[in-house]
Amino acid sequence: MSRRKRRSRAAGFTLLEVLLVIGILALLAAFVVPSLIGTGEQAKIGIAKTYIGRSGPVGGPLRQYKWNIGKYPDTDEGLQALYERPDSVDEESGKWVGPYLEGDMEELVDPWGHAYQYRFPGEAKETEYDLWSFGADGDDGTDDDITSWKKK
Repeated sequence: MSRRKRRSRAAGFTLLEVLLVIGILALLAAFVVPSLIGTGEQAKIGIAKTYIGRSGPVGGPLRQYKWNIGKYPDTDEGLQALYERPDSVDEESGKWVGPYLEGDMEELVDPWGHAYQYRFPGEAKETEYDLWSFGADGDDGTDDDITSWKKK
């Protein structure tokens, strides 16, 4: 009978062993969870940089627009000119061969759900356009803005 008691004790875990395992798991989680959260934010930044890059999903169509029309859309026409022919381009000229982007303007948002910002002529370089995202905070002119030009 004493053998049975010893076996049943040996089959379970002591409170100390359970607490030790929980402590180790909590320690691992303390290191892993913050790095996973940072990875998601870095991925969003990478997506935004790709979109506004000169050869990206917006930059490429803007370049195609310029080749066809002879200039980038001005600030007032904005990125909408990639979806619909602006009034400044004569329909009969045949220059506007868009739409240059699929979908509609409401779909053209950064990973945080904010509309991309566009300006031509650019402030960074007058012969080029400025294209940027407000970043995670949604505010213009802050350190987390992602721009198509190099910040000084």
